[in-house]
Amino acid sequence: MNGQISAKNADLVAKIARLVEQRGWNQEDFCRHAGLNRQTVRRILQRDSRLLRNVTVNRCARALGLAADDLRDVPLDELLARIQRPPGKESDGALRRLYEHAMQPELHGWLERNPERARQLAPAEMDELLSLQGTGGPLTRTGVEHFVALIERRRKLLQQVLAVAGTEYLDVLEKVVALMYEKIQPYREKD
Repeated sequence: MNGQISAKNADLVAKIARLVEQRGWNQEDFCRHAGLNRQTVRRILQRDSRLLRNVTVNRCARALGLAADDLRDVPLDELLARIQRPPGKESDGALRRLYEHAMQPELHGWLERNPERARQLAPAEMDELLSLQGTGGPLTRTGVEHFVALIERRRKLLQQVLAVAGTEYLDVLEKVVALMYEKIQPYREKD
């Protein structure tokens, strides 16, 4: 029985190390994403088959954007298909930076589940998402999907405004925007 546990644990450790490698993370990246100490991460990446505690497996799974049960039970080749390495240097640098600086598991999971939507984010939109990270921050409280949906709505609205601005309705648009802009202005000195 003990031999089975040891073999299963060795397989799990090797699977985690391979998935981390697929992500393109080094030891420091994995420490940061998983919230684990360097010694534990070093043992995992060196495929040391010491028994992993449940909390360690859970943190590894969350960092990789997976459920702990999936990490334990789903075959490596299926997990590798789910875990795509962040774009390489030949890809958009801003998207690569988003992958590299996504420290919250929620954001990492969203990026893995929505690669096409992530590619559509402009660099300023990516920066906006990154700025919302942090323990107890907006991404944790409200969720990544909420903020991405707001960004996408805003992008669509700006496209519509640009389309209207190119028509005979420019004067009407200008008046509506001026009225709304006046409403949202903070207190300012009146002339």
